[in-house]
Amino acid sequence: MAELAELRVAGRAVATYVDGAELDPVLAPRPHLHPVRTLGGRVVSDAVPADHRWHLGVGVAVQDVDGGNFWGGRTYVRGQGYTWRDDHGRIEHAGFDARDASGFVERLRWVAARGEVLLHERRTVTTRRWVDRDADGWELELVTELANATDRTLRLGSPATNGRTGAGYGGLFWRLPPATAPEVRAGGAAEDAVGEAAVHGVVAPWLAWTERGPDPFTLALVGTGAATAADPWFVRVEGYPGIGSQLAADDPVAVAPGSTVSRGWCALVAEGSLNQAAVSRWARTHRPDAVGVPYPPR
Repeated sequence: MAELAELRVAGRAVATYVDGAELDPVLAPRPHLHPVRTLGGRVVSDAVPADHRWHLGVGVAVQDVDGGNFWGGRTYVRGQGYTWRDDHGRIEHAGFDARDASGFVERLRWVAARGEVLLHERRTVTTRRWVDRDADGWELELVTELANATDRTLRLGSPATNGRTGAGYGGLFWRLPPATAPEVRAGGAAEDAVGEAAVHGVVAPWLAWTERGPDPFTLALVGTGAATAADPWFVRVEGYPGIGSQLAADDPVAVAPGSTVSRGWCALVAEGSLNQAAVSRWARTHRPDAVGVPYPPR
């Protein structure tokens, strides 16, 4: 896979952005970040794992776009379950409008299995240092703007909208490395939500994953826009380690011709096991009505 960008914070490489173009078509090839590292070098992402080869680091994917699979793997079909189909799309890098060591603004094309361009995407990624009285880390902000490239209304869906309750995944997805002693927690209005069963599907101001094993780290996510903040969180611990958001948790998202759907997230990447107070302090610095940090910085 070709490297598109290397992101650096405080002079240290923290993430590599690759195009994914050479991947098997059934994986829904797409640009993604991997590896992603803490400032100390701990890898906190995974890609093409044996259990779900279509899980690609940190990125944006949707399982159902106008009937095409832009997630990879089997497609969930109502009444049939997960089924292998020849319906895999791909997301293509189309160029940068801006790029430096701290981030980029990228143009992408979402191309269906038969070659039709369904969506034009503008993706903005920024990084910056984060220092707290108890810890040191960095922030990764990602904003995606998906514009309908056709003359018909497109439907952005998920296994949940096709019949599998609780599987509304799509949007941001972060595949984590194998976990030793993970803890997942949702904060704010759901401060007592701890563990996969309690956190998956909850709407809360922030989500945190803490690896408490021999090489601990903490990841935390917030939605940086009102629409994203209203999306439920997606969590997997037992089956595999992964976190993200649910763009279409219950109903498909309709994108009319000429319209754009936007979502934005900010992630905290820190060494060690941050407590709830530290994560809450960080999350409070990100207003729910923000739309992301402009790039290049102004």
